[in-house]
Amino acid sequence: MRLLPCGERALLVEFASLDEVLAAEPVLRAAAHAGRGPWGSVTDVVPAARTVLIAGAPASELGASVETLLAGPLSTADAAPAREVVVPVRYDGPDLASVAEATGLTVAEVIRAHVDTPWRVAFGGFAPGFSYLVGGDPRLRVPRLASPRTRVPKGSVGLADEFSGIYPTASPGGWRLLGTTDVTLFDPDAAPPALLTPGTTVRFEAVRAGSAKPGQPSRRAVAEAPPTAPVQGLVVESALLPVTVQDEGRKRLGAIGVGSSGAADLGAYRLGERLVGNPPGAAALEITLGQVALRAVGDHTVALTGAPCPADVDGRPVSPGVAFALRDGERLSLRSPEGGLRTYLSVRGGVEVLEVLGSRSTDTLGGLGPAPLVAGSSVPVGDARPGWLPGVDWTPVTAQPADVVDLAYLPGPRSEWVEGLDGSTWVVGGSVDRVGARLTGEPLRRAPGELPSEPVVRGAIQVPPSGEPVLFLADHPVTGGYPVVGVLTPQAADSAAQLVPGRRCRLVRAVRPRSAG
Repeated sequence: MRLLPCGERALLVEFASLDEVLAAEPVLRAAAHAGRGPWGSVTDVVPAARTVLIAGAPASELGASVETLLAGPLSTADAAPAREVVVPVRYDGPDLASVAEATGLTVAEVIRAHVDTPWRVAFGGFAPGFSYLVGGDPRLRVPRLASPRTRVPKGSVGLADEFSGIYPTASPGGWRLLGTTDVTLFDPDAAPPALLTPGTTVRFEAVRAGSAKPGQPSRRAVAEAPPTAPVQGLVVESALLPVTVQDEGRKRLGAIGVGSSGAADLGAYRLGERLVGNPPGAAALEITLGQVALRAVGDHTVALTGAPCPADVDGRPVSPGVAFALRDGERLSLRSPEGGLRTYLSVRGGVEVLEVLGSRSTDTLGGLGPAPLVAGSSVPVGDARPGWLPGVDWTPVTAQPADVVDLAYLPGPRSEWVEGLDGSTWVVGGSVDRVGARLTGEPLRRAPGELPSEPVVRGAIQVPPSGEPVLFLADHPVTGGYPVVGVLTPQAADSAAQLVPGRRCRLVRAVRPRSAG
């Protein structure tokens, strides 16, 4: 077992085998649930192929406790009997013949091998409800496709390396597809929301086309915006890009493939909520590249933070970083930001949309939370407590430097995989969204090969074989197979969320914080 710090507030525990992971994960999850000592701030425990991530607490404070908890031999022999789920499959996939050729089996033997051996859910993956299944017939071990498909249909059943899995939604993917199923894998209103949770036994059942019973229709993971103007709220009259609702994000759901999401620039979001006197966790609007107009329904107190946009209320200029009044019927207009990418509009009382899995955040990768707002959309605003006065009467607005943005990072769990990261300068590529930002420049020298999928955190710096880093932001996948060579500090992750394509940035190693003890 190795303990690998993963940024300021996460620890990656590495094991020799998946069996050890499956034995250790319940012990670590129980400690997080008990919440004693350093475990009180843990926000998630996420298993993967050879590692378990413990997020939310400083690695230096968790290390000794983890070593004590896992000091004895690890075994799954005493685990509770596994729940069993039968999944009917139409074996009509496009890769059946190639799998048969690669394994030396006939197509019928491939199907029989997939059906006859029970599988077990090891850990969650890149999307809500996706699970990595292990323990099947070893003859079915085949590599991923050399070139991933741009779209794999929902319900596709596939193989990759030692795993089998089912795509809960349509998405890109490189697994070899054996067939399809109609079983509903994820329903945010169910308990638990994922059908296949770690430890579950899965048996596949071959059925003929047209004979599989469809699963129960899933209630929407995306909460639709109200079709008419609320009694008290905001109406989007125009928007260059969709506007999302964001808060602090989701917790303790990584094991079933649900990421934390939340505001991309957490510092700017939290400042805005303090400016309008909201309690921690209230929801705000995240606006990308400005150029939005909103009309008030009812009287509101609002604030703008993050990327500073020239703004006015019915022609009257308003400033970022301070609370101001937005009266019933008035129109707030934002132009393009003078620097940065994302601006936050906080409103006293909070944006009052339905929670999905404990958060009002829109997760663009997982497809969870309220639907993005476009022209004609409206959102209600919650009631605010009376008798409130602003607790902040001035805030500095710091413009990003004109030349290079320095991004501080701590060495990641796989820092030995690259050379030359510290001080390296990059240009932000054209591929920037809430999932991450790709950097372009002189490639780093990187060790060959890949890793088994392991959990990742916000601010992770992954380096694919190209040698050009990828910065993970708020809607990053739960697991990934490229080495995490560094993790941005929380402040640097906020700065990364404001990088626009073409911006220059420099990765600078930070001093690792000392233990609170």
